[in-house]
Amino acid sequence: MCSDRIAEVVARELAADPAVEARVAECVLAALSEADDDRAAPDSGDTGVFLRSITVHGFRGIGPTATLGLNPGPGLTLVVGRNGSGKSSFAEAAEFALTGGNRRWDGRSTAWREGWRNLHEPDLARIEVELLTAGANTELTVATHWAPGSELGEAHWTEQRGSARPVPVDPRSRRQRLDLYRPFLSYSELGALVDGKPSDLFDALHRLLGLDELAAAAEHIRLRKLELERAVRDSRQSRTDLLAELADVDDDRARGVADLLRAPEPDLDAVASAVAGSVLGVDGPDGLRAILRLTLPDAAQVAAMVDRLADAAADLSRHATTDAESDLRVLELLTRAREHVTASETCPCPVCGRGDLDAAWLTAADAEITQRSAHLAALRSARAEFDAALTAARSLTSRVPAELGANSMAVQVDASASAGRTLAAGASLLGARLAAVRRLWSLWAELGAADFDDGFAAGFRATHADLSAELAALHRDTRTELERLDSVWSPLVPRILAWLDPARAVSADAAELRVVKKAADWLKSATATIRGERMRPLESTARWVWSTLRQQSNVELGAIRLQGSAGTARRVLLDVTVDEVDGAALGVMSQGELHALGLSLFLPRATMAHSPFRFVMIDDPVQAMDPAKVDGLARVLAEVAITRQVVVFTHDERLAEAVRRMQLDATVLEVQRRERSIVEVRVTGDPVRRYLDDARSLLRTPQLPPAIADELVATCCRSAIEAAGLAKARHELLATGLDHAEVERRVRNAHTTRAMITLAIMGPGARVDDLNKHLSAVGGRWLVGVLRDATAGAHVPIDRPMRELISDTERFIVWLRAHEPAAVRS
Repeated sequence: MCSDRIAEVVARELAADPAVEARVAECVLAALSEADDDRAAPDSGDTGVFLRSITVHGFRGIGPTATLGLNPGPGLTLVVGRNGSGKSSFAEAAEFALTGGNRRWDGRSTAWREGWRNLHEPDLARIEVELLTAGANTELTVATHWAPGSELGEAHWTEQRGSARPVPVDPRSRRQRLDLYRPFLSYSELGALVDGKPSDLFDALHRLLGLDELAAAAEHIRLRKLELERAVRDSRQSRTDLLAELADVDDDRARGVADLLRAPEPDLDAVASAVAGSVLGVDGPDGLRAILRLTLPDAAQVAAMVDRLADAAADLSRHATTDAESDLRVLELLTRAREHVTASETCPCPVCGRGDLDAAWLTAADAEITQRSAHLAALRSARAEFDAALTAARSLTSRVPAELGANSMAVQVDASASAGRTLAAGASLLGARLAAVRRLWSLWAELGAADFDDGFAAGFRATHADLSAELAALHRDTRTELERLDSVWSPLVPRILAWLDPARAVSADAAELRVVKKAADWLKSATATIRGERMRPLESTARWVWSTLRQQSNVELGAIRLQGSAGTARRVLLDVTVDEVDGAALGVMSQGELHALGLSLFLPRATMAHSPFRFVMIDDPVQAMDPAKVDGLARVLAEVAITRQVVVFTHDERLAEAVRRMQLDATVLEVQRRERSIVEVRVTGDPVRRYLDDARSLLRTPQLPPAIADELVATCCRSAIEAAGLAKARHELLATGLDHAEVERRVRNAHTTRAMITLAIMGPGARVDDLNKHLSAVGGRWLVGVLRDATAGAHVPIDRPMRELISDTERFIVWLRAHEPAAVRS
């Protein structure tokens, strides 16, 4: 179930629950979608990751370059060596190179980080981790290096795929998955898994089970629920405060609004109407104050302008006689004729066509123009003054101000019983004043475009006087209304409006709040169910690990449960009993038992089926374990190593001894440290090497009858070939992209030595009958002979010296490991 996407699981649960309303389901799915958007996309990364080698120079206890070579496939590898041999330096180097940190140092004092450079090779520090991954480009090298004199945190990382050039990388790109599946376990972490910070293990398992989306969705819903509930509480408190303020006001409007607010569910539209019906227009007091800012030209200015216009009109009337008008027209005609002659020179008269307009005519015309111009100058001056006076008078007028517009300041009188009589009377009087001013201002504005006549000056003066009087009265009534509003009602209006808008939002969100509450309750219940289902396989594995490890311990491990959620106390509950009695078992468990319990929690997490890492690296798990638990640990590690690469670092010889004693397949690598931090790694337990060493030992055992010795030697040679073929087959099949379960199925189906070699070098589609022909073609007939003698000699005598068979078997295995197989067929 862990491989299913949470959204799909939740959608199925919602569809299967008939009690869930459609809106509740939509709320849950929307929260999941938001949670998915908020989550950082996990790095795609590599899959099927095995360790091939760890090369270290100048880091921790390793001076000159040393390499820990590993078989990149399922199997158990024990890295042994005394304390201080440098074996843990390999483990710490691999963790630092792949994660950018080390749990042994993280969170500790700086003293733990000091001395990370090797004293004998202080100038050069470098780590290289070679990996084998699934897919086409299987070889990956992650390198970490430091410049001379740099600090631990100033490292540089690169990645190199195959023969390509190394490229810089950020180790944090892998950190998410490495933290999630955590294939590393140091000695210091063993105890912390059980008695460390409770929320750390909870959060790790929660992420591992794919429940982060559920937690994030629940948090989205919780925050929205809190937001809506907070708005309800704030609105209720604000209404209580407002009622207290209204109760202190002796005003009919305040009492009316208070009556509305006392209802369990106030009628918000009625409250809005009560407030709107209590002020003038949409602007309220601000509109009234705008009226007070309206002004007109003063009476003296108007009188002076009207007198000027009257004088100019009288002067123009005196000069504008009939003869004067005729003289003016003649003057204009002569002026135009002169301009025509000047432009055209001598020409016939354009009016009568008789006589020429020549130089003599120009002289006579100029004299006439001069005479007539002097005579008409007074008329022109009078006309110019009249035009200027009329323009100045018109400029005193102005359009009706917006403050007096019929729409912006319409008086609304609340006819309901809640409106006070004083307000109604005041509003009616102010409305009448406003209408009168608006009507007179319209007449005043019309004078700005009116033609001048005998009544213009008197009308101008009278309209201004009437408008000034009405505007003064409007100002007086407006001040009175403002004083009344400001003293009683006006201060309450903003408070009521400030409550009204949020109250409308609360009312609009009431349905959503009901849905969110139901969604939160449903998701809480569904999370517990899904969490329990996903936890069950891990719990089963953990209990198996514990039952195998605990051996003679009287502590039983029962259910493992996750308790709590985001925003609350989070912990992992372990049902542990002592002699079948519930109690604080953790308090009486030995250190070895605590470490065994820590392994029981670590291994299920690190070996999840969908983990991209096919290796686990454990440092010093044997300390404080009694011999019985060491045997149990060996069995657990061997079982896990069937599908995982298990690398265990230990200075305690008991684990290697238990592996040998119980005849468990394992590769044992011994780490030795000589002077000046020279570290060497020696293979002491490779299955192939062990079988060949056993064969040679049998030859040197004189007590064995020759026939029996030959049969045992041949059996060892065949087992060595099978072990090499198994490693090769797993390597090549994983490189094709097959998942590990399918690889193991095909390996198990290779029941004979020949079938295993066929699978290793010809692929899963090949026939065993074609193996000899293929070996002859790609390597030579000698391969066929070696394989034939090794497999047959385990049952019947063969015509070949056993010493030669051992050397040829070793040669066969060298060829097999180096051979590039044919293209794998599906």
